Amino acid sequence: MKRVFALFAIPLCAVALYGAEISADSTRGAQVFEIQGCGDCHSLNGVGPSVGPDLSRLVDRGFTPASLAATMWNHAPAMWTETRLRGNARPALDEQQAADLFAFFYSLRFFEEPGDAGRGKALFSDRKCAECHGIASAKLPDAKPVMQWTAPADPLALVETMWNHSTAMRAEMERRKIKLPRLSGQELADLLVYVRSLQKLPLRTGVLQTPEAEQGKALFVSKTCASCHDPATGFFSLHLREETLTDIASDMWNHGFDMSARKMDFQPGEMRAIAEYIWSRRLIENYGKANVGANVFVAKKCGVCHDDPMSGAPPLTAQGHYYTGATIVSGLTRHGPVMLNQMRDKHLAWPQFTTTEMSDLIGYLNVRSPHSGR
Repeated sequence: MKRVFALFAIPLCAVALYGAEISADSTRGAQVFEIQGCGDCHSLNGVGPSVGPDLSRLVDRGFTPASLAATMWNHAPAMWTETRLRGNARPALDEQQAADLFAFFYSLRFFEEPGDAGRGKALFSDRKCAECHGIASAKLPDAKPVMQWTAPADPLALVETMWNHSTAMRAEMERRKIKLPRLSGQELADLLVYVRSLQKLPLRTGVLQTPEAEQGKALFVSKTCASCHDPATGFFSLHLREETLTDIASDMWNHGFDMSARKMDFQPGEMRAIAEYIWSRRLIENYGKANVGANVFVAKKCGVCHDDPMSGAPPLTAQGHYYTGATIVSGLTRHGPVMLNQMRDKHLAWPQFTTTEMSDLIGYLNVRSPHSGR
């Protein structure tokens, strides 16, 4: 399983993700994957049975809860048939388990590009870091040698330290006529791997866990990020697609070149909290257009049962409930077989959803009025 060494702990802001106090933890998700018997048919990164598709290959860094819901929905009838033929119990997930399973699947592919110590060593020289920082001994009184750096846990910890040190760094580099280096996400990962290899620190694997949701949001405001980057303008969803936390860390470092940000310092962990908030908001902003979702609801013939009180199907209104990808997955695994039988009785085909269609449908369900269907 590929991992970016630099990112060993990536929290997911679950309160924002699901609109309720539901956490999302990849460690628990791995347990759900095992307990629910997913590994009886599915492999992960080429390891395991090939009865069903390799689930890790269905996931990329743009994967969202709506993606998971659409994927599982489309696959469900075949999955139920296979589990019945094998005499296995079919999976049945509550919303918590669905959220954890999403975090697990996402963690499998979030760490796409591993850092490289050799590239990091070359970068350390090429970007003139070695002009001031020695490896084992100090070259300048105020520039700690690498071996004395506080062990950076991840790219955000490294950028936070560099940012707080940047005022003195700028002055010295200006004196030496050296440009302050800009770093891509890959370069930041390489640099961190190099530093940790010098300190002989062990490899870490990726985990998605739950932080305090409001901390990052409050810091985003108090550090004046919101004065330029207004979430209402689509900043998170439009400008951060396909970015990992390493990419966001490099963005924040490069943003320090903006003179307005130079005098801002961060306490330990504050930059991580802000980046987690940004990343998780980008991740979840896929619940789509309600007006388009209304058309999806009609086109997929959802109303044949859900708008008919005599069918026994729930009306699917937003009153008292917030719909998410986890809601859809949970409902599918617990009630899907009954739904499939009812649809067969009505000679209706099992609908297939793209991620966009599922996203728009979720958006519609969250504004849908009782009985009216609108």
